Amino acid sequence: MPQVVLVHPQIPPNTGNIARTCAATKTPLHLVGPLGFEISDRYLKRAGLDYWDYVDLHYHASLEDFVAETQQHPGRWIGFSTSGRCSHLEFQYEPSDWLLFGCETTGLPPHVLEACHTVVRIPMAHPKVRSLNLSVSVAIGLFEARRQLGDLAE
Repeated sequence: MPQVVLVHPQIPPNTGNIARTCAATKTPLHLVGPLGFEISDRYLKRAGLDYWDYVDLHYHASLEDFVAETQQHPGRWIGFSTSGRCSHLEFQYEPSDWLLFGCETTGLPPHVLEACHTVVRIPMAHPKVRSLNLSVSVAIGLFEARRQLGDLAE
């Protein structure tokens, strides 16, 4: 199944909401530091409610640590960005994909985007709206990947 990777998330409630989505879908969640909050942050915990025990959570202090610690798990890096080459709906996901999302204010760093197998975007109808909330973007991307893979059964 795809795994969700948050690179330098800054807002605790967003990460808490994403953790809850990952718990509901049994999707591993990787947090790549530095983070804009402490893992023990009360807003993070509150957003995840009482689902934290069900989150397959992995913390990596840096991108370098993430790469080193996940090398034994091959898979494509799929970046999500407003500058994506194709719609997330047009892309064909694989079970071993890593779905990468950047921080709320700046997105994925350029060197991470360059390292991705591909970069996809979530289409938006209104040209004045730059992006969606991070937790919404993760849910949209993850559920599309899981839908394509036939992996949404209860």
